[in-house]
Amino acid sequence: MSKPHVPVRPNVSEQEVIPGDLGLPLEPREKLVNEIKETADKLQRDEATIGDMKLLSRTLRELRYAFKVFKKYRRNRKVTVFGSARLRAGDPAYDAAVHFGRIMAKNDWYVLTGAGPGIMQAAHEGSGREKAMGVNIMLPFEQGSNPIIDGDEKNVHMKYFFTRKLLFVKEVHAIALFAGGFGTLDECLETFTLVQTGKRDLMPIVCVDAPGDTFWKDFQEYINNQLLKRGLISPEDTSLYKITDDVGEAVREIFTFYCVYNSMRYVNGKLVLRLHKDPPDDFVARLNDEFSSILESGKIEKTGPHPHEADDAHLAHLPRLILDFNRRDLGRLRQMIDLINTSLDDCPEV
Repeated sequence: MSKPHVPVRPNVSEQEVIPGDLGLPLEPREKLVNEIKETADKLQRDEATIGDMKLLSRTLRELRYAFKVFKKYRRNRKVTVFGSARLRAGDPAYDAAVHFGRIMAKNDWYVLTGAGPGIMQAAHEGSGREKAMGVNIMLPFEQGSNPIIDGDEKNVHMKYFFTRKLLFVKEVHAIALFAGGFGTLDECLETFTLVQTGKRDLMPIVCVDAPGDTFWKDFQEYINNQLLKRGLISPEDTSLYKITDDVGEAVREIFTFYCVYNSMRYVNGKLVLRLHKDPPDDFVARLNDEFSSILESGKIEKTGPHPHEADDAHLAHLPRLILDFNRRDLGRLRQMIDLINTSLDDCPEV
């Protein structure tokens, strides 16, 4: 496959796990530091156990260091790749992950993995060391950093799975899942849950089978037969991810998502969508006709940058849509963003 001719959007907003926090006025750094110190003092007053204090101390140190490493890359597009640590070169899923990582890196995306062997190493083989990032977990078995990322400053070592998993979702703009075991399925479902509940901004999620494989296709059958039929999820929730056995289609899903759409942010309780292209008035009217059900009140309207977005000054030039989103119908919101992308831009073929 040749390199996709896709426009790179290097200036992007810092992604947050809890978008509801984004509309709050920026608080002085000193106040937040004092709150952290106050929490530490309360632990002493509460006579917290040594074990609990060790956990909190290690968690804070791990996240502080990880945030320091990722800070310089916050405006660069990044994709997290999940998959089995046990698959080796020659396995079709391994080869597909190499291919995927290579395409993403050629289009100036960083490839974040758990830094281990298997699919993680495959994605880094494709991306190369320069575009590889890692969040390694320290285990007594199976997991060491792969040779591509080992020793690189972009490889962070973590003790806890929950801090590691936070970074996988917080710091990236897309997720790609290949065949894997319990850990991969856990990461898959947690990502689905965070996006479905609005605890993480919308982003493309692709579940990639090797050509002819049915790992994720069979998983979709379970979703259809057990979750959809019982009404445990909404039909629109399946719009939050894509299952394919074509690496090119997976890449196209990711790139198309950012053709017109740039990012989202809540401002004074309302959702603001930042776009790369100004939507015509008749198209905004169409959005109101087709997606009125996702509104708490009012209409979808054009707007300019708000003072609360001052920390995203590099995005001030982008046109915006604002809506009183009900924060419930995330699948329908994703469908609206897909319509914006496909209707307002001739997205390149991969």
